[in-house]
Amino acid sequence: MAQVLVRQLDDKVVDRLKRRAKEHGRSLQSEVKTILEEAVPDYEAAWKRIERFRKHLKKSGRRFADSASLIREDRDR
Repeated sequence: MAQVLVRQLDDKVVDRLKRRAKEHGRSLQSEVKTILEEAVPDYEAAWKRIERFRKHLKKSGRRFADSASLIREDRDR
């Protein structure tokens, strides 16, 4: 697993990170790791989950209305 070193980080930022880590019951390292992981989500995996869900809905035979037409109908009232 890779490591990342951040140089010249402002002391105030580090203090805020430490407070945030304490609020979440995590170490500073764990908090920074969590922030980074949330900042760059795995879009490829997300799209795969979306596609699986779409296939599941298609197999179920359920029909869904076109949301654009529903919105248009609502605006025309």
